[in-house]
Amino acid sequence: MTTPLDLGNRQVLTELDPLGMLALIEDFPDQCRRAYAIALAAEVGSLNFEPSFAVLSGMGGSAAGGDFVKAVFEAQGTIPFQVIRDYDVPNGVGPNTVVFIASYSGNTEETLSAYEQATERGAHIVVVSSGGKISELAKERNQTLITVPGGQPPRSALGYMLIPVLVACEKLGLIPAQPYESAFALLDQVTADLGPDAQNNEAMALANQFHGKVGLCYGLGGYRGYIGNRWRCQFNENAKYLLFANSYPELCHNEIVGWVEAKQQADAFFGVVLQDGTEPERMKVRAQVTAQVIGEDVATFAPVFARGEALLERMLTLTFIGDWVSIYLARLNGADPTQIANIDTLKTELAKLG
Repeated sequence: MTTPLDLGNRQVLTELDPLGMLALIEDFPDQCRRAYAIALAAEVGSLNFEPSFAVLSGMGGSAAGGDFVKAVFEAQGTIPFQVIRDYDVPNGVGPNTVVFIASYSGNTEETLSAYEQATERGAHIVVVSSGGKISELAKERNQTLITVPGGQPPRSALGYMLIPVLVACEKLGLIPAQPYESAFALLDQVTADLGPDAQNNEAMALANQFHGKVGLCYGLGGYRGYIGNRWRCQFNENAKYLLFANSYPELCHNEIVGWVEAKQQADAFFGVVLQDGTEPERMKVRAQVTAQVIGEDVATFAPVFARGEALLERMLTLTFIGDWVSIYLARLNGADPTQIANIDTLKTELAKLG
């Protein structure tokens, strides 16, 4: 019989974590504070036109912050905001568009392609990066460049890639001021409650429930679906674990029927429903009925609640809970949370194409 791992033992947690992903997760609240200071000091100028919409171009961890910004625009902005994870920018990008270029390394080929297109079309460019080719080009072209510290995996640099974009949007008059300090304080509390030294640890319990099962992450509408996608990416890269993400109410129009034969397709499913307690009654009923029709013998679901009152507080805390679950699940899976061999192999093959 296998002895259960003591996830509260730092030696156990770090023996398969030679590059320190655990330390990077613990540092996230302070990373956000450093990013805020960098953003406040950055010169972003002003707009001499009325923007029609805004776009963020990025890939992987560099683009994750864009989904948060999109949620803020949807709730509080006056123009549309779109996140582009591709080589091309939308056809409508032009002189009346604000385009954020988010590449932590500065060398992401898809983002470089989108950056060149946006520049050629005369868009107002704001680059957020730690260096690389994009930073060099932005300096040469006198475009706004916000430089953040480099040297860590992009997925662990969410604070660096998110907070400067939000602050820049405020400075450009696109969104109202956000409650940064209170949000960062709530992140400190999440660490106190879910870090390795915490007792009755919800993140450890969730990791154990996910372990050995097919994982699901459902967002209960709106921004919660965006956060579900972040959970998916963190589980994929940190824990080497396939997590399937979807969002209400859309999944009630398709995926709910896919569960009819699911019992015959896998031994067990476990899922979480991301929420904050403010969802309308009809949305809550959707989650309840979905769980009922799937059946507890096929899948069990646990609620995971955001913290705070403001949108930024809720998004950051709900995301940070997922980061903690992913690092514990990585250890349960016997996985190095930093290693991304499959992605490295793909990049090597693409590099051969020139």
